[in-house]
Amino acid sequence: MIDKTTIIEDGAVIDASAIIGPFCFIGKDVVIASGVTIASNVILKGKTTIEEDVKVFSFATIGHADSTIRIGARTHVREFAQIGTQESENSNTIDISNDNFIMAYVQIMGGVTIANNCVLTNAVRLYDNVTCQERVIIGGLSTIEANNHIGTGVMVGGASYVNHDIPPFCLVEGNRSTIKGLNIIGLRRRLNNSEDIEEIKAAYKKLINNGINKELAKVVQEETTNSYVKLFAEFVEKSNLV
Repeated sequence: MIDKTTIIEDGAVIDASAIIGPFCFIGKDVVIASGVTIASNVILKGKTTIEEDVKVFSFATIGHADSTIRIGARTHVREFAQIGTQESENSNTIDISNDNFIMAYVQIMGGVTIANNCVLTNAVRLYDNVTCQERVIIGGLSTIEANNHIGTGVMVGGASYVNHDIPPFCLVEGNRSTIKGLNIIGLRRRLNNSEDIEEIKAAYKKLINNGINKELAKVVQEETTNSYVKLFAEFVEKSNLV
C-alpha cells in the first residue's frame, strides 16, 4: 500500500507488500523488499536497498544522488535519522546489516559498515569509514570519529567522544573516551561458558591493563586455542591504540 501523496520516480522497485506512508520521496534507484514499512515524510535517494521487514520511521532521510546504501533485514531506522545524506571524499557506500536498531537523530556518514545486532541510541554520530562489528551498543549523544573500528560486544557510554579503535568486549566512556574495562554483563549474556569469560579477562589484563602491548598480543593470538581470546588479541595487535 502506497499513499497517494508519495512521490516515486520511474525505475524504483517496490515489493507489493511494502507499506509507504504519506509525503515520502522514493528515488529512481531505490529497491524496497517485502514486508517493509516506510512511515510519513521519509526520503530515500541513490542506490538504496531496503531489505525484508525493515521499518523506517517518520522524517528519516537515507542516501543522496551518488550513494550506495544497504539497510539489512529487520533493521529499525527511527525518526529524523540521517544515513549517507552527505557526499564523502572517500566512499559513498554504507552497509548496515541485519537486526540493527538505529534510533532518532542518528547520523551515519559515508564508508560506514555496521554488522548485525547493533544499537545506536539517540543522536549518535558515526563519521566516515567507521566499522562496527556485531553486538555493539553506543550510548546517546556519542560521536565516533572517522576511520575507527569498534570491536564486537563493545559498549560505549553516553555522551562519549571516541577517537581510537575499541577492542572487542570492552566498555568505554568519556570525552575523550578511555577504556574502562570489559563489558562483563554483555559477556555473561553472550557466553554460556564461564571459562571463556575468565580467559578473556586474563587477556585483557595482559594486553591492555598496563598499557597497550601489541608485541604480546601477537604472541597471545598465536598461542591461544580460545577463539574469543584470539579475536581480542588480533584486534589489539592491528588497532590504532597506543
